[in-house]
Amino acid sequence: TRRCCTGNGTGSLCSTKPNATSECNWWALHLENVTMSLSGQYECTFATYPYGTKAAKIQLTVKAEEERQYLKKVWLKQTLEIPCLEDATSENLSTYPLKWLVGENGRKEELVTKEPSCPAVYRNSSLLHGQRVLLGLNNSLKVFPTKISDDGRVFSCHVLYHPERVQKSSTTVRV
Repeated sequence: TRRCCTGNGTGSLCSTKPNATSECNWWALHLENVTMSLSGQYECTFATYPYGTKAAKIQLTVKAEEERQYLKKVWLKQTLEIPCLEDATSENLSTYPLKWLVGENGRKEELVTKEPSCPAVYRNSSLLHGQRVLLGLNNSLKVFPTKISDDGRVFSCHVLYHPERVQKSSTTVRV
């Protein structure tokens, strides 16, 4: 939210209400479902009789969310359980599409996808892992048993909140 005018003595002229404060509460731009395409300069201009016009500009830069990186150490033949987003306490992950990928030597393979209100879909690459992967509670990824070949693999969870807003969490495994 960006207010259109500042308190320079004419603040009450910014409002549609005659008894408004100089805070200019009524003239604000509210953006919802913010995406990177909304980045740019915004300007609010209006007439302030008899003073002429009043204007304010703001440069809005919407940045992609950063990917969080974790390191998990695990013993051989243990069950490895990786949470999708460790700090996603306020949002229910079951209401958003998500996918788990595994990466090694610069390439990534999709393991499992989950759409809201649908069962998980396991991809062909999960067969390469001996059907050792399973989607657990809170969309965590379970890998059993852990093998020496898992050392250095990067498991990443991608949650699609909006077509331009994906939150990612990656965990590198050390066996």
